[in-house]
Amino acid sequence: MTQQDDPYPLAIKLLARREHAARELERKLRDKGFDAAAVQGCIARLQRERLQSDERFTEVYVSSRTGRGYGPLRIRAELAERGVDDEIVQRHLDASAEQWRRLADEARRKRFGARLPQDYQERARQARFLQYRGFSGEQLRGLFKDEEF
Repeated sequence: MTQQDDPYPLAIKLLARREHAARELERKLRDKGFDAAAVQGCIARLQRERLQSDERFTEVYVSSRTGRGYGPLRIRAELAERGVDDEIVQRHLDASAEQWRRLADEARRKRFGARLPQDYQERARQARFLQYRGFSGEQLRGLFKDEEF
């Protein structure tokens, strides 16, 4: 069996660098020319050996993205692109639900400073930034609720 026949060594190299979702790993291996059956067998083997786990990938990914100031809507969309099951995503996003408003405020402060917006135009600008980052309208209303315009 040549290396082109067995995607396992390449999969191990990829997983040694960082966690991967199963579908993401499958895509990378297929792009390298491995056939679908060999890739599926490889991923099943990696999962049996607990070297690949969508649960672990999601945990690491959510932690990394929240640490960089991204909100639950954007994280959910990025994980969906990577083929992670929505049930797994929901568990990890719910686990940190209480911190979303605090994270939105931290991202706002890092970008715009501690002072709250003084007019509607500035509030809209900050809200657009936070929406792009993946925070919901409800989280933003909670963040800006003390203001009167």
